[in-house]
Parts: sequence; C-alpha cells; structure tokens
Amino acid sequence: MKRIDRAVLFGSLLVEDDLARRSIRGGMITLTSQATQFILRMLGMVILVRILSPADYGLVAMAMVVLNFVQLFKDAGLATATVQRESISREQISTLFWMNVMIGALLAVLVLLSAPLLSMFFGRPELTKVTAAFSISILVTGLAVQHEALLRRHMRFNALAFIQIVSLAIGLVVSVVVAVLGFRYWALVAGAITQAVAWTLLIFYFCPWLPGKMTKGAGVRGMLRFGGHLTGFHLVNYFARNADNILIGKFIGTVALGLYSRAYQLLMLPLNQIRAPLDQVALPALSSLRTAPERYARFFQRLLEIYIHIMMPLTLLCALEADFLVRLLLGPQWIGTVAVFRILAIAGLIQAISTTRGLVMISFGFSRRYFYWGLFNSILMVASFAAGLPFGIEGVALAYTIANYVILVPSLLYCFRGTPVTVAMFLRTFYPPLLAAMPSLAAVMLARHFWPSRSLLVHGLYSCLFIASFVLLSWRRRSVRETIGLVLAGLRPEPEGKMGCGVDG
Repeated sequence: MKRIDRAVLFGSLLVEDDLARRSIRGGMITLTSQATQFILRMLGMVILVRILSPADYGLVAMAMVVLNFVQLFKDAGLATATVQRESISREQISTLFWMNVMIGALLAVLVLLSAPLLSMFFGRPELTKVTAAFSISILVTGLAVQHEALLRRHMRFNALAFIQIVSLAIGLVVSVVVAVLGFRYWALVAGAITQAVAWTLLIFYFCPWLPGKMTKGAGVRGMLRFGGHLTGFHLVNYFARNADNILIGKFIGTVALGLYSRAYQLLMLPLNQIRAPLDQVALPALSSLRTAPERYARFFQRLLEIYIHIMMPLTLLCALEADFLVRLLLGPQWIGTVAVFRILAIAGLIQAISTTRGLVMISFGFSRRYFYWGLFNSILMVASFAAGLPFGIEGVALAYTIANYVILVPSLLYCFRGTPVTVAMFLRTFYPPLLAAMPSLAAVMLARHFWPSRSLLVHGLYSCLFIASFVLLSWRRRSVRETIGLVLAGLRPEPEGKMGCGVDG
C-alpha cells in the first residue's frame, strides 16, 4: 500500500472508465474490513468478559451516554463536504482542518464539564475520571478528520481498511493487557484511547499532508453550510431513531422494550454492516460523476442493483425464517420478538434500499434539502410510533412499516428533483427483483408446509432454495449479469497503469 501522493491531493477527481469496477472493488475491500473488525471485536469481547465484571462494562456504558451524543458533532459534516466537492484547494482544506481541531477541542471540553454531572446523575464518583479520560480520544481523532476525508475522496479504501483493522487490533491488545494487570474498567478506557491515537497516526502516515494556516475568504462558507445541514440531519435523525425506545419504555414497559430493541438490533446489525461500507464507497464515485448526468444515472442504477440484490433476499429471508432465526440467534426465551422481527424485516426491505435518496442529495450538494427531508421524515416516524403504541410493540413496528411504504414515492419525487435519477428508474430497478422473489417465497412456503421441521439442516435447505431460485430468476436480466461480472472483476487486483489520481483502490 502506497502513501497518497501530495501532488494530487487537491486536484479534481478524474472520471475514469473503470469507475464502477473500482467502486465495487472498494466495496469488497470495505466489506472485508467490516467483517474482520467484527471478528476482532468478538474475539476481544470473548477474552475481556472473562477478565472484567459486568459492573466494569456498565460503568463505561454510562460514560457512553454522553460520548455517543457528542459523536454526532465530531466532524460537523465537514469531512463529507471535502469528499463531495468537485474541486478543493489547499487553503480550503487547511481552514477546515483548523475548524475541525477547534470543534474537537470544544467537544472535549464539553465532555470534561459534563463528567461530574454524569457522575452525580448515576451516583458513581469514579465515572467523573472515566468520562474525562474519554475526552482525549475526541480531541485526538479531531486532528485527522480532514486527512481521512482526503483518503476517502481519492478512494484509498485499501489504506483505510488497513488503518481501521490495525488500530482496532492495537486497542484490543492494550485493553487485554491492562485488564490482566488488574485495572478493571480502565482497560476499556485505555483500549479506546490507544485505538484513537493509533488510528490518527496511521491516517497521518498514509496522508502525509501538513495543513497551512486558516485563510479568511478561502471559500469555505458553502462547505460550512453544507456541513451544518448534514449535522442537523444527523441530530434530528438521532432523536427519531431513539423515539420508539423512549415511547415503548415509557408507555408499555421495560420487558416490551427489551423484546422490541433485540428484534430491531438483530435485523439492523447485518443490514448496517452491508449498507455503511457501500455508502462510503458510493459517495465519492457519485460526486465525481455529477457533471456527467448520463454516466451518473447509469452508475446509480448499477449501484441500486447491487443494493437490491444483496438487501432484498436478506430481508425477505429474515421475514420468512423469523421464528427459526430468533430461536437460533437469541434463544427460545426471546420468542416474543418473532412477530416484531418479521414486521421490521418487511420494513427493512424498502428502508435499506431507499436510503440511496441521501446519497443522491449529498453527492449533488443538496444539503438543505437533505436536512428538510430528514426533519420531515423524523416527524413522520415519531408520529407512526405514537400511532402504533395502543397496539403494543407489534403495532409500533407495523405503523413504522406502513409509514415507510406510504412515503416512498413522494419522498423519491422530492429527493431526486433536479438530478439525473428519476422515480421511474428507481421503480424499474426495484420491482423486477421483487417479482422474481415471489416464486422463490412461494416455493419455500410450500416446502415448509409439506415438510415442517425445526432442524438446522432443513432450515438451511429452505434458505438455499430461496436464494438459489431468486438468483436463477434474476439471472435473466442483463443488468444483473453485468453487475455480477463487475463484482467478479472487482475482486481481481488492479492492473498497473489504471490508478490515476494516486488511487490504489
């Protein structure tokens, strides 16, 4: 892996003929990185839970109440602004660098000030020092926000994957060593701070850029406005995403909240592990194509094909095999989550794909529209949660699902306005795979009717039957064959002479 060439850092992105191929390859790298990080985290958890007590984890979880909220403002949307811009200058990024440093310092001070208040609220004196210590990681990572954005802008996904995996591994090793030495909850704190420091130093290594001074009139006002709208979206979205838990906990009870939250997390964990890496890869690619409308539309349609052919079978399979998956992954004591899990899987079918609305708006710089859409959608989601409350957690899940489907077409009309992407294109891409899935679902349901079983082998056969029939029925479409060909091509090493802009894939 090569370090990025400083000579090309602030040049315009080249729109190359193999952009789709490089994007898919970047997606594969990022997905592999996510899987590796998941394995490392699981390994670290297996080791640490045998050394630390639940009280140690609980104390750190209390500190995370503040830290998770502060993370919403960590880069103030300025990293995305750097990735999205068609052209950037050294003066602009230097100015944004110092702004991110000041934002990180301000957030670190806020965490420090909130530490004694949090300690008083939970009645744990040791929480003051723990929360204060975490402010170091916020301050340190704030130094590398723009460096990481430059790496993403130039699609250096190999380097980013290496940085994430190595820094996580170093942090876990430190946590285990400190835990073995008997420092209890400080092991988790030390691991988090070490990971932040390692991540920042590795970012600096792969992006060896030294910022200049802040420059008045550098042309960052539009980028600040863009970042502000993104931060506003994340803020309202954060409260909307937690409103269902708040309402269920307040009006139905803790047992119902436990069932609902487990069902939601069981579904969203795999979906987010797939969607987040694809989004990270897609944004710089779409941003570089926005001045070429026809190519933008073709690339987006191909991207949508990938989303659909990964997300659709996964969510439909979750809905179909909800009872088996809950028993297998959570245990029979969680059987009360089956109905909620099945309903949320039906919502996930469209929600996981329709999030591409945001990619289109951000890549075109429509940040104000993005914020307004987030505000309206958040209000609608909270209203749907409230409407479903009288009918229990199943009612909340069903109302949320209905709201997602009712708002789909109007939201696409609003979000795609002024872009090469059309609602007709979206629906033409979405409905054929959905129709192809219907015979697959029917075949599995018939098999289950005539051959009912709870054994792992039989349910595995049901899953294989569904996926195989879905793939065979979808294979008739030329776009699917081309997409699979691109995926396979993306798995092969990048040929020499195809890099451009210092990109190593």
